[in-house]
Amino acid sequence: MRVTKLMLAAALVALVMIGGSWLSKSTARTVADNDTANRLNAAADVVSDMMAAPDNGVPKDLLDKAACVVVVPSVKKAAFVIGAKYGRGFIVCRNKNGRGWSAPGGVRIEGGSVGFQIGGSATDVVMLLMNQGAIDKLLSSKFTIGADASAAAGPVGRTASAQTDAQLHAQLLTYSRAQGLFAGVSLDGATLRPDDDANKDMYGRPMSNRDIVLSNLQAPSSAARLLAELNKYSSLRAGG
Repeated sequence: MRVTKLMLAAALVALVMIGGSWLSKSTARTVADNDTANRLNAAADVVSDMMAAPDNGVPKDLLDKAACVVVVPSVKKAAFVIGAKYGRGFIVCRNKNGRGWSAPGGVRIEGGSVGFQIGGSATDVVMLLMNQGAIDKLLSSKFTIGADASAAAGPVGRTASAQTDAQLHAQLLTYSRAQGLFAGVSLDGATLRPDDDANKDMYGRPMSNRDIVLSNLQAPSSAARLLAELNKYSSLRAGG
């Protein structure tokens, strides 16, 4: 009996140690996934990749016309459930003179329609805001794609010549990338919210996305790669 009790006690201790180790690793992964600097670098990689493959990427002439860009890297497949949080990313907008991009503001994307349920272990999401009229709505406390602004799956390729009438008149063009290929995707019903935690992490104090992207705020050094990639592939915005 005493031996049995000792064996049970030893097994319990081992189980606790294994559980503690698993929790530590799980916590470490969560911290890494939520690290703002890592997400900024991942967003820079997405921009670089989406422009490096002209036959399967976002057309440069559309990026040149965009008023704002939203990049959400590594949206997890496990999160593709209606009402679940999909991922965290960033929004940047054109400077008032049309040259260069603002400091980034944090965003969260959640919810969405069945069109957002894409295969792949991780999916990158890119959104191009095509006119100034939708910026105020996009920078509000909650923005619903397709309701607060007209949206369409964006074309891919060297130019935007394949646009349909719906795409030509859409305020928002939406893309996803799974398994290395970019494609237009319907995100109607998905919502964008400010990521207050990311903004506080980047700027050291609570800030709204409106105050960040519509001002001359200096971007944090951690955003240098993201802004460099956008500046590399985008020209002076028409009308800027």
